Amino acid sequence: MTARAVDQASFQTEVLNSEKPVLVDFWAEWCGPCRMVSPILDQIAAENPDKLDIVKVNVDENPQLAMEYQIVSIPAMKVFQNGEVVQTVIGAKPKAALEADLAAVLA
Repeated sequence: MTARAVDQASFQTEVLNSEKPVLVDFWAEWCGPCRMVSPILDQIAAENPDKLDIVKVNVDENPQLAMEYQIVSIPAMKVFQNGEVVQTVIGAKPKAALEADLAAVLA
């Protein structure tokens, strides 16, 4: 399962109105660490389809969302639950570290 792209137009429906927790990966094509974390997030999404949705927001294409959620460095991952940010993870990390950070959501 691959994380799907969302933009300004689909963010409300895909993220804020979701019944499941949603991890939003704020990224850009030129960001090397973002490219490292992307396949790890795809693995986590595939292994936890009933617990967590994972979507991607390209900050270059969606600067309004990046500003609204105060994204100053990427990769930045924010977990939304019931329309609110409940967790933030900054920087590329190995899969085990990301899973540890997300343990409460994946439980």
